[in-house]
Amino acid sequence: MTDLFAPFTLRGVTLKNRIGVSPMCQYSCRDDGLPTDWHLAHLVSRSVGGAGMVMVEASAVVPEGRITPADVGIWSDAHIAPHARLAAGIAATGGVPAIQIAHAGRKASREAPWGSGPAVPGWTCLAPSAEAFEGFAVPHAMTEAEIGATVAAFVAAAKRSVQAGYRIIELHGAHGYLMHQFLSPISNRRNDAWGGDFEGRSRIVRETAAAVRAAIPDDVMLWLRISHTDWVEGGWTTEESVELSRRVKALGVDVVDVSSGGLDAGQKIPLGPGYQVPGAEAVKGGAGVPVAAVGMITEPEQAQAILTEGRADLILLARVLLREPYWPMRAAAALGRADALGIPPQYDRGWNTLAKWTMDRAIAAPMHPIV
Repeated sequence: MTDLFAPFTLRGVTLKNRIGVSPMCQYSCRDDGLPTDWHLAHLVSRSVGGAGMVMVEASAVVPEGRITPADVGIWSDAHIAPHARLAAGIAATGGVPAIQIAHAGRKASREAPWGSGPAVPGWTCLAPSAEAFEGFAVPHAMTEAEIGATVAAFVAAAKRSVQAGYRIIELHGAHGYLMHQFLSPISNRRNDAWGGDFEGRSRIVRETAAAVRAAIPDDVMLWLRISHTDWVEGGWTTEESVELSRRVKALGVDVVDVSSGGLDAGQKIPLGPGYQVPGAEAVKGGAGVPVAAVGMITEPEQAQAILTEGRADLILLARVLLREPYWPMRAAAALGRADALGIPPQYDRGWNTLAKWTMDRAIAAPMHPIV
């Protein structure tokens, strides 16, 4: 049985448990894409809460790759120092710092979600084909040169991520963003070497994965997030996800983070607890690669059962951690594993009335001042 609180090690990177924080956009930057104090407080609090891995939200590899003007970026060297502050804060509080690097493609140039409509001022979006997402502007179909430049931008962003101190880099190939747009025949209508059959449609993902793996140290993990299905007839399928995962594993991708949907407004998603876990299970069994499961996993017993049944190797949490930053502590208490998760000594008096905890004294060490 795989314990929710067992370590997970690959490439010399060790997560202290199987709980990770999914990348969640906070839309809290100015137009420069530089992380802010909001990001520091948001991410470090989840690390203090006991998550073994904390992933920074989708960080754009080029300015036009942002979903909104308020998105985090990592497209220039000016982004390295504020990202280093995030990575150091996560590491100092016990989590493995991770980052998702991304390009929004045709779903870019929007207002933050608490607004509506296109960004003002906006910009021209890029995509594999001039096929708009419902209600969005028609994008510019990328030239081969623009595709090559995008792959190079992912490589450059990965190198900056390493400089900033991230130990895991995730390529965002899900949720209807640029890489996913290339994968799906719904959004990729090209008839050249970047479209058509599976080989063409998956080329940008495979080439980016290979190029990033070659550009980063061996002791940095490389992950790929995918939507295992579009939930639309004629779209990207779970079977194709298994084949893609098999291919990228051979190219050096260490973990496939399995989500779903986001490409087409006509998607029919059977929402329910753990509704994406079957996709993770299919990829794990079919491709023989470690997988992370995500999606309406909210209860400790549910998370443990997914691991016990061998359906995934890691559990990533999102919205439940917005409500409960200390969910891992609650899970340890509920599963009788208070011995496996050290409590920050600063918080001991708030937790030892619930269970007999050990202390994670490393978190009590004096930290560098905020500058």
